[in-house]
Amino acid sequence: MNEQGQASHDIDRLAALLRHGPFAAITGAGLSTASGIPAYRDEHGQWQHARPIQHQAFLTSETVRRRYWARSFLGWPRIKACQPNAGHTALAMLEQQGWLTGLITQNVDGLHQKAGSQTLIELHGALAEVVCLSCRTRLPRSTLQAQLDASNAGFSPVMSSQAPDGDVHLEDSAYAAFQPPVCPECAGILKPDVVFFGDNVPRDRVQAATHMVAQAHGLIVVGSSLMVYSGFRFADLAHKLGKPVVAINHGITRADSMLTVKIDQECAATLINLTQILQRAP
Repeated sequence: MNEQGQASHDIDRLAALLRHGPFAAITGAGLSTASGIPAYRDEHGQWQHARPIQHQAFLTSETVRRRYWARSFLGWPRIKACQPNAGHTALAMLEQQGWLTGLITQNVDGLHQKAGSQTLIELHGALAEVVCLSCRTRLPRSTLQAQLDASNAGFSPVMSSQAPDGDVHLEDSAYAAFQPPVCPECAGILKPDVVFFGDNVPRDRVQAATHMVAQAHGLIVVGSSLMVYSGFRFADLAHKLGKPVVAINHGITRADSMLTVKIDQECAATLINLTQILQRAP
């Protein structure tokens, strides 16, 4: 059987599993690449970009915060303008038709909401909000963008490329004079409402996602290598509970040894094919 024939066979197997009961799904950066947002890792699970910002460094270093907000200031307009691709739409449709109990996403881009997904756990938060670490005041990211624009008039350095999670690559010298934001209420540190590397996913989100996986017939992993434990734990949980785990992902995943089916194909095209198969009589 050739590669395309094997992929079709595996999608049929996934459809057959879904007909036994609805699955939960967990999504990662590979789903959003078709919307123009780069992934952190390549198909071998290796970093494609500089290491992402670390939580503790953001808390303790004004230089790190200045770097983050300068890059985010330039990258936010593109993230805000990004639209769901056919994969996001297909997942929303699968949920609406009862094939999925809900979605857990590792992404912070908000594209599942734009696509119409209803039962959604944003495991790592969302870029669309900013929170003060002192008084917990919250601001829409768009509001903060206007404030950054006003306090950094004329800031328009040359960007080398778009980076994951809503920022861009800049030379270190480019942001030396950038004025990072402070809380308008207490002048505290403002942080995007996302879980940086080195931080912990809030317990209530982990519990909600654990419950979703435990109640589902199985788990579909879409566009994630699961190299980060915050996502891998749910594949591990499903496997330990004796539930089928299926991955739609280019390249390796940390859960490859646990998978019932592995579909090494582009996410959106695979999900479209899946919806079409499920619409037919079994």
